[in-house]
Amino acid sequence: MGVMPVGRLLMNMSLPMMIAMLVQALYNVVDSYFVAKISQDALNAVGMSFPIQNLMIAVAVGTGVGVNAMLSRSLGEKNFEAANTAAGNGLLLAFLSGLIFIGAGQTLPRAFFLAQTQIPGIVEQGTVYLGICCTWSMGIFLGVMLDRLLQSTGRTALTMCTQGVGAVVNIVMDPVLIFGLGPFPEMGVAGAAVATVAGQIVGAVLSIVMNLCFNQELTFGLTYLKPQARVIGRIYSVGLPTMVMNSISSVTVFGMNKILIGFSDTATAVFSVYFKLQSFIFMPVFGLNNGMVPIIAYNYGARKPERILKTMKLSAVTAVCIMLVGLAAAELFPAQLLGLFEASDEMLSIGITALRIICTSFVFAGFCVVSCSVFQALGNGVLSMSVSIIRQLIVLLPVAFLLSRSGRLELVWLAFPIAEIFSVCLCVLFTRWIIKRVILPLNRAED
Repeated sequence: MGVMPVGRLLMNMSLPMMIAMLVQALYNVVDSYFVAKISQDALNAVGMSFPIQNLMIAVAVGTGVGVNAMLSRSLGEKNFEAANTAAGNGLLLAFLSGLIFIGAGQTLPRAFFLAQTQIPGIVEQGTVYLGICCTWSMGIFLGVMLDRLLQSTGRTALTMCTQGVGAVVNIVMDPVLIFGLGPFPEMGVAGAAVATVAGQIVGAVLSIVMNLCFNQELTFGLTYLKPQARVIGRIYSVGLPTMVMNSISSVTVFGMNKILIGFSDTATAVFSVYFKLQSFIFMPVFGLNNGMVPIIAYNYGARKPERILKTMKLSAVTAVCIMLVGLAAAELFPAQLLGLFEASDEMLSIGITALRIICTSFVFAGFCVVSCSVFQALGNGVLSMSVSIIRQLIVLLPVAFLLSRSGRLELVWLAFPIAEIFSVCLCVLFTRWIIKRVILPLNRAED
């Protein structure tokens, strides 16, 4: 972490995570690919479940980010007792979070769908799908936390294995359970949900094995599971902004679905398909960030500002290049991408325009995603949270609502690039501040 050339270190840390995230993106798309063959209502049911599923991910990842930053910094300072305590408290928090969502799965799904639409096919199928995903959600909470422990100690290749195996289980079981292949009954959207949670549980079990067998920097024991208010406070001081930031996406998607269904349920289906497709571009960037964060946190603890700055620069350039590839695909092949989801003529008419407009925001998004992760790694997660709140709640949703009053659906999609322009301006300002006030002073502190 502290001596390997930054470029090689970033590649070694990030490449396995980028591959794992691509596999994760693949099974998200595969879910919708097979569900779309049932009906457009089924596709909408799965797509409109996203806000709650994303909320689970927000809590899991936010807690994991806080543990990751604290653990990596403790290792950089050679404080192994603090690292063990952070890991133990993180596992406890993950378990408690899972219990909360298991309870929510028993009561929340139907009311959540009725708040979005009155279309019976969407409500019934969505209630079943979301109920299963919540009730069996412990796999995602423990899996994310255990993977973060591996990432914090530089074992990203192992997380590629755990996430990859979980994704393969999901991909294989999707058609089997949805359509009832072989001895399995035909379950429809319920089969998609069972396949999803099965992959998450398998990945979590594998992560337990990987940590116990190979994560030698950490010691696991009941002593470290004892909750410590100071440690939990430090975890959430970094992780809570990430939770809020990711949770805001749930509010945004819920709000966008309400706006779009006012035009047609096909418009919401297009929006759902966009989210699945954009994960192919954003997931590798998130994988890059997962490799970048422990490098920055470690070198912050080790007081090596030059390595922090070089990591930031290389990560930003790489992210922007990935995003440009995604932009090119959306502009050149929108009809082919939509065709993967049994797109009707109406969906193609709406979707081609939507993809070409929304994806122009990719030009700015790569830099913004990396910048926000840098803020979190350096203990300034509130900056990331501010960017997310302004982008999504203050700009994106209000602009989309105002443009929807024109009665022209194509104008609503312009809200995405408009919001991203605001976001990149904020990220530039905050990055300059963080370099001047947090990173460069490390040289003086070292002297």
